[in-house]
Amino acid sequence: MAKLLTGKVTSDRMPKTIVITVTERKTHPIYKKQYSVNTKFMAHDEKDEAKLGDVVSIVETRPVSARKRFKLNQVLERSGARFEEADAVADVELEVEKVKPAEKVAAKPKTEATAKAKKEDNDSAGN
Repeated sequence: MAKLLTGKVTSDRMPKTIVITVTERKTHPIYKKQYSVNTKFMAHDEKDEAKLGDVVSIVETRPVSARKRFKLNQVLERSGARFEEADAVADVELEVEKVKPAEKVAAKPKTEATAKAKKEDNDSAGN
């Protein structure tokens, strides 16, 4: 009977080929600690229906190429929203709220007392 594996698509850049990462939980025989093992498989996707991030099921088949020994069985779960070029609208002008320039704050007139205090501070810092 043919092997049936379930994993996540990690690459769909090649034509008619997808790379699937299958994560498997194992228990160490001596220490009894659980750990995960990731294995990558290349699978044949004739219609290019699986996209990056999808959870898919693949089934073992005859060798299709040097590294492809599986074919896409079905897409179990689609990934989140994707960017479509049709969604991009470059020629639409957005209304930007015009910001009024900040009003200039009038400088407070210096009094003789504040001017003397600053001068004393500068003199004492120099010594």
